[in-house]
Amino acid sequence: MIPFSSLLRCLPGLCVMLLAACSAPRSVIQSGKVTPRGEFRVGGNTGVNVGTAALGKLTGAVKELAEEAADKDTVNYRPALDQVQAAALAYALDPTVATSDLYVRYGVFDRIDVGYKYSFGAHSLDAMYQFMGPIGTPEKPGGAAGANYGSIGLQFSTQRAKLPSIPFLNDAERLLGFSARRIDLLVPLVFSHSFGAEEEIGSISYGLAYSHSFLKYGFEPGKIYTGPGSGQTTQKLPSVSGRQSFGALGAFANLKIGYRYAYFLPALAIYYQNYGTYQLLNNKETKLKGVTIIPSIGVQFRIPNTRNR
Repeated sequence: MIPFSSLLRCLPGLCVMLLAACSAPRSVIQSGKVTPRGEFRVGGNTGVNVGTAALGKLTGAVKELAEEAADKDTVNYRPALDQVQAAALAYALDPTVATSDLYVRYGVFDRIDVGYKYSFGAHSLDAMYQFMGPIGTPEKPGGAAGANYGSIGLQFSTQRAKLPSIPFLNDAERLLGFSARRIDLLVPLVFSHSFGAEEEIGSISYGLAYSHSFLKYGFEPGKIYTGPGSGQTTQKLPSVSGRQSFGALGAFANLKIGYRYAYFLPALAIYYQNYGTYQLLNNKETKLKGVTIIPSIGVQFRIPNTRNR
């Protein structure tokens, strides 16, 4: 059996492995079997959040405009700036960045566990309810090998939607005075098939997930003006703020491979979402939608209840 002190010594290595940009976690690595009562599961994941909306808005011309305008004391408004704003919004909504998280889960009751996840900027709380499958542990199985499980959960995440620290987005953030904060809800429906009794050597899991996000955003341009030829008197553009919410539907699959106390977890999730319409500077607006692909890999350690050892 792996002692608890040895598991704790592994966590600093996980922190180094998982240093990456923050993003609200939507990779589903749970199986249909919740954490048994009195047990802990701790671990971490790293992967890539690939948002097609962000990729589609990030063109060479947009990068060049943001870089050029960010270094000027004053900037005349031009329609091309709408694309810079749309790109900033797309990255706040669904960035194409590395993702990472550390988490801990605890079995509160026989069919209910709760968890906390830190995604380097996003904080998440969740609970899962197991409605199908036996209750037990590898030491005290409640069912036969190869059992099937099912569970449903609710995850709540909050974060300041900071843009990733890359040159183009740093320029866009300075130029536009862009800021955003978001809250995300995720409801995963998970089914799994156990390898061995009570997932002693792992499991394969799959299911559907629905997420709903609430975004508050704003642009406060300090140096963008309406310029000559615009048909208006030259003046500083007023700031813009807005709120928007949108839903996303996804599917996922993950694999859990190991033995009793330590497991590797490769996973894949795919979502589609229509982000809706967003107000931009100078009474303009943009509409965004896209697909998100989230491959990830992680490790998980099981800390049994001493009564079950």
